[in-house]
Amino acid sequence: MARAASGVAAAALALGVGHLVASFGNPAASPLVAVGSALVDAAPTPAKTFAVRVLGTYDKPVLIGAVGVVLVVVAAVLGLVATRHRAVALAGTALLGVVGAACAVYRGGAADALPSVVAGVAGVAGLLWITSRDRGAAAPRPADLAVVPVPGRTPAGAATTPTPSRRGFLVAVGVVAAGAAVSAAAGTVVGRVRDASSAARRALGLPAPASPAPPLPEGVQLPGMTPFTTPVDDFYRVDISLVTPHVDASSWTLTVDGMVDTPLTLTYDDLLAMPMIERDITLTCVSNEVGGPYVSSGRWLGVPFAEILKRVGVQPGVDQVFSYSLDSGYTASTPYQAVTDGRDAMIAVGLDGKPLADDRGYPARMLVPGLFGFVANTKWLERIELTTYAKRTAYWTERGWATDGPILTQSRIDVPKSLGTLPSDKPVLAGVAWAQHRGIDKVEVQIDDGEWQEASLATDGGIDLWRQWSFRFEGPAGLHSARVRATDATGQTQPEARTKVFPDGARGWHQIQFTSE
Repeated sequence: MARAASGVAAAALALGVGHLVASFGNPAASPLVAVGSALVDAAPTPAKTFAVRVLGTYDKPVLIGAVGVVLVVVAAVLGLVATRHRAVALAGTALLGVVGAACAVYRGGAADALPSVVAGVAGVAGLLWITSRDRGAAAPRPADLAVVPVPGRTPAGAATTPTPSRRGFLVAVGVVAAGAAVSAAAGTVVGRVRDASSAARRALGLPAPASPAPPLPEGVQLPGMTPFTTPVDDFYRVDISLVTPHVDASSWTLTVDGMVDTPLTLTYDDLLAMPMIERDITLTCVSNEVGGPYVSSGRWLGVPFAEILKRVGVQPGVDQVFSYSLDSGYTASTPYQAVTDGRDAMIAVGLDGKPLADDRGYPARMLVPGLFGFVANTKWLERIELTTYAKRTAYWTERGWATDGPILTQSRIDVPKSLGTLPSDKPVLAGVAWAQHRGIDKVEVQIDDGEWQEASLATDGGIDLWRQWSFRFEGPAGLHSARVRATDATGQTQPEARTKVFPDGARGWHQIQFTSE
């Protein structure tokens, strides 16, 4: 057991040192994160879809945990192997560092290999030091043999070296484990210092919009319903990042180039100095299952895309806006038409009156109403290339998802929850419906396979926002089922037939069962 622990301690030291080194540069290059991120990229689309559906926002912690468990098992085996084959165990430990470095380079650049390289060296050194104190380990080379004194037979002047002891071995394991903890803690401290610097920059606030959002009309919010404007902390989050990128706005730049007359590079201050618009917009993820939670609404502040395009001068032939994220090579392709047809496409810097949080894409992200996030809402934005679909293929398109991603007409029952109870003093079903950039004209409810009945709609906040609805239930007490469907402003009613989220979004009617008192 102690020898297995020696391998685990050495691996922990490697991870701690790698985490510390990565904290000074790119946290995503930390060995464990780099390997996990490479697995995310390599996983087939059905596996990713299954993980999001079953685990939701916990998919990333579960993946990191799984990689960690596998590493612990491998490290324990290497610790046992070191008892008789130390060279093999040391080579295996070094190989783990090589794997981490390869994964980091695959997702980033050559510089991202450094944390894993240093981690590999630290792991080898730690295991070598521990095993040198293991009296049961493989016999050392002849040149390293100690001369053990025998009473009455030790030559005069001969050097004597004490044999390794079990106590010394256990102490070595403890020292290496402590080094791992100290390294990991130091990396965390460095990260928090960087976060504090970012927080200080954000504390300076945001400029007033040149075009503020009008107040939401009275009646958009139904009593006891899902908040019409989603609290920032409750806003859904789906992305490929295993660790949230922490970007220093003081050194961040946004490049706009490609098929343009005048390429542009903007600092964060440059961006904040440009005319801003403020708009209420509902976002939806293509991974949202029928009745799912990946839809949220907020008040966004940003630079209108039209202003960016005016400054660079777009050349003929452009049909896509290709955006690059600081999130380990993530890219998205947005139809050029969608940022030039008058909708409120923007480079967003604020949400609900505050600068973007790190996990919302700070310092800037794209936002295009009416499109699923995977083709339009790139977070941690670093470059925008005006180009063609023939020249560039985005991250998710390469993995089989749709090239275009218009948001589908969808609806959801929020009250009561499935298998919940509808009280006799307030027998009202309620929910939300959305069809961003088209708007919702009608919502219908069906009880127990009966006739479709029209629900009451809350006040319309605008075509880029979801809309709440309610329906008074007047049936008998007992167990019932309810289904909902919406019709958008173009007259299209969401279809009954269920489809999976892959490749362009889930379709179908949300259905629940409930008990009426």
